[in-house]
Amino acid sequence: MMLAENDITSALYIRILVEHCGSPGKCLSESGEFVSYGDFFPVSLSKSGKTMSLSTEKTDLSKLRIHDEKRDGNASSKSKKLVITITLAAVLLVSILIWLDGFFSSAVEVEVATASLTYPSSANAVLTASGYVVAQQKAAIASKATGRLVFLGVEEGDRVKKNQIIARIEDQDVLAALAQARANFELAKADFDDASRWLERQKSLFGSGSTSKAELDAAEARHRRVEASIKSAEAAVRSAEVALENTRIRAPFDGTVLSKNANVGEVVAPFAAAASSRAAVVTIADMLSLEVEADVSESNITRVTAGGPCEIVLDAYPDRRYPGFVHKIVPTADRAKATVLTKVRFKERDDRVLPEMSAKVTFLSQAPEPGDANQPPKLTVPSGAVVSRDGQDIVLVVKNGTVNETPVRSGGRIGDRTIVEEGILQGDQVIIRPEPSLKTGTRVKAK
Repeated sequence: MMLAENDITSALYIRILVEHCGSPGKCLSESGEFVSYGDFFPVSLSKSGKTMSLSTEKTDLSKLRIHDEKRDGNASSKSKKLVITITLAAVLLVSILIWLDGFFSSAVEVEVATASLTYPSSANAVLTASGYVVAQQKAAIASKATGRLVFLGVEEGDRVKKNQIIARIEDQDVLAALAQARANFELAKADFDDASRWLERQKSLFGSGSTSKAELDAAEARHRRVEASIKSAEAAVRSAEVALENTRIRAPFDGTVLSKNANVGEVVAPFAAAASSRAAVVTIADMLSLEVEADVSESNITRVTAGGPCEIVLDAYPDRRYPGFVHKIVPTADRAKATVLTKVRFKERDDRVLPEMSAKVTFLSQAPEPGDANQPPKLTVPSGAVVSRDGQDIVLVVKNGTVNETPVRSGGRIGDRTIVEEGILQGDQVIIRPEPSLKTGTRVKAK
């Protein structure tokens, strides 16, 4: 069946429009008119018998464009908004950077310090170290025998005397063994009396010739055996008494009970070999032997001397200062911490001082005056912070990055610090060695 030339041309035209434009109605020329197949490509047909051939020239697609006004408008609007947003953000960032640069460049760098409370004795301070209160005489008391605890007569905080019975373990078997040993001892003494009389009788008969020498020797041998059995029975009694004493747990020295490690009904053993047994029953310490063990850096140990004066402040009671002295400098260093252990003994203490409390030790160049230890602390600032302007002592207080000239009434000095009696508060930041150009309202920043 032969196809008409116009039919073939129309079909090819529609197919090309669909492939390139999606639909024939969306292909427009630059003038806005529909593109005809004659404008889109030239077509020439030729027949040769029953065969029809189609030849096309190179198609120019530059004249075509997709006609979508809505999409083009949205894309253009979004692009404009993005450009505007980026521009505004850049302008804002530049403004902030310019403002910050001007803010900090105008601030003057100064050295500041804090107004704090200082004790009068701190004027002679050489070095400060931290440590803990440690009892030099402390013992975990255990039983020498193994048994069940039947009596415990103390608890934490109780004071005990030397040789006071603290606890007792079951002792029925030990008492029975002691009773048997004592009975054997009495039996041996009775045999000894009989053997002594028999020996005297044999000696008398042998002197009169009424007995033989063999009878006398036998009497003497019996006497010696009975005498030895008495000593053995006596030793058995002493052994049973020691075993009984081992069931009594006594205090080895005067002290205070720090902890109770066992309860009535538990099994105690000398070395706590079993998992269910207890070794120490109680732990006691002699409170008179309390010292502060402080670690002093190797580089500063030369500033500490044995017998030198100290002041001890417990972290639990920062308002109380205890006088003390360096009792001992341990002759070895801690390689891991690069410190030397120093033991400081209390000259005065009260019942508030307890073992294992943390403390700070201030080593002094000379002993404080008798009344200095009881004086309250004074509010002080570095001496360079107090300046005179217009005949008035002032300090420059820094608040929120600005200077405030504050008049003060200064007192004496404690070391390199000046006492401030009124004008500022504890914790205020003050400028050290302020420049004359610094006035109220000047912006500053700490170095």
